Amino acid sequence: MRESLWGWGRTSPSVADVVTPDSETTVLDALQSAVTVVPRGLGRSYGDAAQVAGGLVLRNDAFRDISPIGDDGVVTVGAGVSIDDIIRRGLPDGWFVPVTPGTRQVTVGGAIAADVHGKNHHVDGSFASHVRSLRLLTPTGPLHCSPHENEDVFWATMGGMGLTGFVVNATIQLIPVVSDRVIVDTVRHANIDDVMADMLANDHRYRYSVSWVDCMSKGRSMGRGIITRGDHDPSPSPEKTPPRRARLSVPFSAPNGILNSLSIRAFNEGWFRKAPRHRIGEYQTLGTFFHPLDGVQDWNRLYGSRGFVQYQFAVPDAAGDTVRAAIELLSSSGVPSFLAVLKRFGDGNPGSLSFPIPGWTLALDLPVGPSALPGVLDQLDQLVAAAGGRIYLAKDSRLDPDLFREMYPRVDDFLAVKRRVDPHNVMVSDLSRRIGLIN
Repeated sequence: MRESLWGWGRTSPSVADVVTPDSETTVLDALQSAVTVVPRGLGRSYGDAAQVAGGLVLRNDAFRDISPIGDDGVVTVGAGVSIDDIIRRGLPDGWFVPVTPGTRQVTVGGAIAADVHGKNHHVDGSFASHVRSLRLLTPTGPLHCSPHENEDVFWATMGGMGLTGFVVNATIQLIPVVSDRVIVDTVRHANIDDVMADMLANDHRYRYSVSWVDCMSKGRSMGRGIITRGDHDPSPSPEKTPPRRARLSVPFSAPNGILNSLSIRAFNEGWFRKAPRHRIGEYQTLGTFFHPLDGVQDWNRLYGSRGFVQYQFAVPDAAGDTVRAAIELLSSSGVPSFLAVLKRFGDGNPGSLSFPIPGWTLALDLPVGPSALPGVLDQLDQLVAAAGGRIYLAKDSRLDPDLFREMYPRVDDFLAVKRRVDPHNVMVSDLSRRIGLIN
């Protein structure tokens, strides 16, 4: 079926044939007969990673089996199983996902392709750190991959944006929990320097940590922020209830321009003033702490028909000044950022295209529309590249090919693996074409 597809940011649509294979045989037939193919899950990558203009898109919806969870928390799940599905299956029996991004509506196949990270990367690493093995269908045939078997293919697939093959299933290590709550500490800081100093000094005390940052404030309050940190409640819950499904929805695109510098500045002021200066030991549900935006279905429509760019970068610890420079650039330019999230990264992994590196990561939601936006994004690219940092491919929609190679110095390692499992370059996406990620 011919469809128009786009990412969660709704900025770069393209048309492709879309099918939902229901067996390994149909997937392999597609990989061996189509000219260009890319897998797709729930469409939560923000840019053009899970689409291919004029090609074939393979949805993973039919691969939704979940094995019984072992006494050790090990489970095998189909690539079309979402993080939400795993939580609903595992939480009543005391198991939780080891890593979750800001939404539960991500498939396991997508979590592997993007090597997603969460608020606990400084402690637990990215999703790849908890995948024991996976089954991958490549244009040259099926492979069983793990850190010990076909390990080069395994690590190329982790963060490889679906370009090594179609993930059928994965075996994952879950973490034990005894409660459906998180104990949360909150602290409010007057500027970005205080935010970063606190995170450096205290993040190691918590499993989860994140800071909201105001990128519209200037002067002495530039980058003021609210840090929320937490750990799973160690007190057993009588019943461990999975997060509620979305109760609200955005039924249509909001008028363009509603999220502008004035409205976002007003929102940021209210959000900052509402937060407690210092609160210890607040109990929050898993949904409130990990996935607040999942409470509103199709919230991306709030940005209007023009959509938005989510720009996320990571820089080493030694380049912390780049975070300050990025926030100063945004605040001085007037380009509004409705949501800015700062986190700490721990050690990376052997994945040649995996995003996290030890240091800082800042994610920005930027509505499309302001005339200054393209120039500001180009300046951010240069700041990040000069600092030895990189941009998250799962959220990118406009990175220059030369800067991509500068930011990901191991791209040739990835391509060497891809040539072996995909010698005719069947696995292609709009993203891979745009950034020159081809054999």
